[in-house]
Amino acid sequence: MAESGRKSDIGKENYDKQQPMPEIGEHYLVKRSDNTLHAAEIIQSRHSESGTQEYYVHYEGFDRRLDEWIDPERLDLTSKFEDPQSKSGDLTISLADFTDGTDRKITRNQKRKHDEINHVQKTFAEMDPTTAALEKEHEAITKVKYIDRIQFGKYEIDAWYFSPYPEEYGKQPKLWICEFCLKYMKLEKSFRYHQSQCTWRHPPGKEIYRKGTISVFEVDGKDWKIYCQNLCLLAKLFLDHKTLYFDVEPFMFYILVEVDRYGCHLVGYFSKEKESPDGNNLACILTLPPHQRKGYGKFLIALSYELSVIEGVVGSPEKPLSDLGKLSYRSYWTSVLLDCIYKMGVKVSMRELERVTSIAYTDVVSTLQSLNLIRYWKGNHILCVTPKLIEELYQKICKKPSLTVESTCLRWEKPSSKPPVKVSKR
Repeated sequence: MAESGRKSDIGKENYDKQQPMPEIGEHYLVKRSDNTLHAAEIIQSRHSESGTQEYYVHYEGFDRRLDEWIDPERLDLTSKFEDPQSKSGDLTISLADFTDGTDRKITRNQKRKHDEINHVQKTFAEMDPTTAALEKEHEAITKVKYIDRIQFGKYEIDAWYFSPYPEEYGKQPKLWICEFCLKYMKLEKSFRYHQSQCTWRHPPGKEIYRKGTISVFEVDGKDWKIYCQNLCLLAKLFLDHKTLYFDVEPFMFYILVEVDRYGCHLVGYFSKEKESPDGNNLACILTLPPHQRKGYGKFLIALSYELSVIEGVVGSPEKPLSDLGKLSYRSYWTSVLLDCIYKMGVKVSMRELERVTSIAYTDVVSTLQSLNLIRYWKGNHILCVTPKLIEELYQKICKKPSLTVESTCLRWEKPSSKPPVKVSKR
């Protein structure tokens, strides 16, 4: 994260004499960047680049992307308490009551349905013992984010989450990453020298889409292993729940870039299993923070379904989705399905919608359930809505996206099936 001005060592020494040192694992009130106080747990401590002590904190009730390293001056050491949920007032977070994003409480059954529709990850208590153990191990390993920020092309980007870069790189407050070949470096001088020597100007693999300044490259993880591993390490800085780092060979990567006279600048990507037993048409998706809210996420989702249409299969993204992934998919599914219903009529079946859009049946149903447009009757989910309501929703929601996948600009064919293995005669 972008670092603020830090007090001198002399100020730090005076501070230490006046107050006790914070304790790892304890909860205190912390002054956030907006000057509000919030309950937070001390996760780790370290010496900063300037030699002063700083602490890694997790704010109770907030996404881990907001975890950060702070100076001790931002801690209220008189506020130490064991259970942040036991306090009252503006300084605590109550996680006991489930809500639907408003002040209205919802029942546990409603919460379960809400979580299923929105692909909310289960708690440890809801998981089977093996899955829970793996999730706890993952959480422990990724709990502390050591890399605060990266230099990527012309952008200095705050990191959101832990990424397992090799030890000598993974503990650096800042990494320098080549935006073309994705090589990562600890020092700016190494980065500047690399820039003068690197001959890459676009991703490896085959360009499968080009329209204006937007291009997409298909990269085989088996053919370009190091590049794809570096891509996954980069992506993990912005994705909380992602475990693919080094086993990239079974995946294809679709790299979205902006093209100018200097080269192809990485915007985002999605990966896809070459053979998915679960019918997933997308394994991981990311738009880099400087390029978010520009329509690139929906473009990548639309491209994944366009490939499914060409293959003649239905697909669904691998779960769990990230927070941003859930929002992007829900928005995409809603827009596409309402557009189809508007054009095909309210008597269209769920299976017909699945066939036309290549959106998996379960995703069709969950999306329309979230809009309260279907009912379960005689063993089937059916639309229960008037044409007038569909038209109102269509006019309200189905606005043409800023970026669309033009099929005439896509040069991609369904992968040929593997040739039969010849058995030599003895």
